[in-house]
Amino acid sequence: MPRIHLTTFIAAPSDRVFDLSRSIDLHSESMKQYGEQAVSGVRFGLIEKDETVTWKARHLFKNRMLRAKITEMKKKTMFVDEQIEGDFKMLKHEHHFKPCDNGTIMIDIIDFEAPFGAFGRVVNTLYLTRYMRRLIEERNLVIKEYAEGENWRGILQKASA
Repeated sequence: MPRIHLTTFIAAPSDRVFDLSRSIDLHSESMKQYGEQAVSGVRFGLIEKDETVTWKARHLFKNRMLRAKITEMKKKTMFVDEQIEGDFKMLKHEHHFKPCDNGTIMIDIIDFEAPFGAFGRVVNTLYLTRYMRRLIEERNLVIKEYAEGENWRGILQKASA
């Protein structure tokens, strides 16, 4: 089973990075080139433990739906989302936030498995792992830009409205 481990430094407080990372609005913004939008469950604001969101997007030449649930959350330090319905055989994404002297170390650990047995393992190796890594890197760049800039207030104010 593939595992992606990414570490991103963000020059912003960990509570801000934590909240931006669970913002449905910012996630939609970070994935707008794929037309990703929340269509059911939590559709706006900040997602919390035991809540679900269903995403609709165009990935890999096909319209796709993925329903995820926040299965664990420790405020300001970590949360986990897991696919409960979608194209993957399994998808689990751990988000960790470590405060440091001048900001936050954000750590993503993504475990996933494509369906279709041996064929799925070949797809994981040849293509899907790189594709998933790039998606998370793109998302993290948007989180970093917002957290380090002035626009974070607008996203988080929207979340509390």
